[in-house]
Amino acid sequence: MQNIDARLPQRRSLQSPAPGPASQALDARRADNCARALQPGLPAYIVDGGGGILVDADGNSFIDFASGIGVTTVGSSNAAVTEAIIEAAQRFTHTCFLNAPYEGFVAVSEKLNQITPGDHAKKTALFSTGAEAIENAVKIARNFTGRNRVVVFDAAFHGRTNLTMAMTSKNKPYKAGFGTLASDIYRVPGSYPLRDGLSGEDAARRTIRTIEQQVGTEDLACVVIEPVQGEGGFVVPAPGFLPALQRWCRDNDVLFVTDEIQAGIARTGQWFASCDEDLTPDLITTAKGLAGGMPLSAVTGRADVMDAPGPGSLGGTYAGNPLACAASLAALEEIDRLNLTSRAREIETIIREELSALDGHPTVAEVRGRGAMIGIEFLNSDGEPCAELTSRIAGACKKAGVIVLTCGSDGNVIRLLPPLVINEDVLRDGLSVLVDAIQTA
Repeated sequence: MQNIDARLPQRRSLQSPAPGPASQALDARRADNCARALQPGLPAYIVDGGGGILVDADGNSFIDFASGIGVTTVGSSNAAVTEAIIEAAQRFTHTCFLNAPYEGFVAVSEKLNQITPGDHAKKTALFSTGAEAIENAVKIARNFTGRNRVVVFDAAFHGRTNLTMAMTSKNKPYKAGFGTLASDIYRVPGSYPLRDGLSGEDAARRTIRTIEQQVGTEDLACVVIEPVQGEGGFVVPAPGFLPALQRWCRDNDVLFVTDEIQAGIARTGQWFASCDEDLTPDLITTAKGLAGGMPLSAVTGRADVMDAPGPGSLGGTYAGNPLACAASLAALEEIDRLNLTSRAREIETIIREELSALDGHPTVAEVRGRGAMIGIEFLNSDGEPCAELTSRIAGACKKAGVIVLTCGSDGNVIRLLPPLVINEDVLRDGLSVLVDAIQTA
């Protein structure tokens, strides 16, 4: 894998045990001034970053296998993105597109219409966050179909707002204690090959039977699914599951909506995870890697569906902010220029090669995923999830200078989301730390 130049030295380096005194002082300020819910998983406070490295306030350099939860695909200080933001900010920082429009909003929409799956006529609406995109996809689907019900899946994660809380599967910490959830959301089983042992076709039959028996089609607006689940455990459906579900949706005039907020924008080795099985969603949501770290999200879909809501009914004050649009155009150009879709596949090859040292390990139940979106699920000898072990492994990695995240409904999956610009020696060094942590935990 060819190295990509970075502004910072690309190596792991711990000057002192983390968190050091500067980070400890910052964390004390956080505890006094920020809501208790906002408790970072890494107590080291970041002051610089680039390539595959993050530097904390005490001078420690960490290998970044999190990418801000899949956001900094092109790195956390990509020069082209930074220059685009500076140039845009020198012109104007905000107008609100609905009041005084600007070209960047249109240009990002054009690009998304071009790269999303399908050769049908498409249109796009821009927003700020992933949850906002999901909410608007549901709004658009309901408006177009005149129906109300929404089907989501076991282990799904779609956000933390009121509607998306209802769509998200996991209760704690996302839903517990936050009151009455939005209505007309129905959860059904999906495809989780490690746990259900079903082929894609058999899993689809189970899903469809559940929808027909428990939800019906008369008032069903849309089915919303992550082609590769994120927070739910990096679960990849069995081959054939998603195409069968899409065919059923088309046969029943139900909109097929894919949530590509974490799996999209080159993360899995193609522009979108939907491309792996030639899916053509009616609506597709994007965010995270879309704008190089700036807050931007989108709903892209069939032109007739997107045009159903009337003028003024979609949008928001900060939706499609001009700085975020400038960053997005630069980030998408960098993905093309550096061929990061191919690089994601190279990253997968290296990850699987390094993790092969764990073959036969008694607690490693499965290594799964696509591209630079790989999960490791841990089960004990009784086949039960090992959340405590998973947490210890993640903690050991952080102490050694490697940032990893956990996920899964049972908290028993390590997820790897390195920036696609990470260099091979950095990637292999971080993976060696992870393997050591697993073998000694």
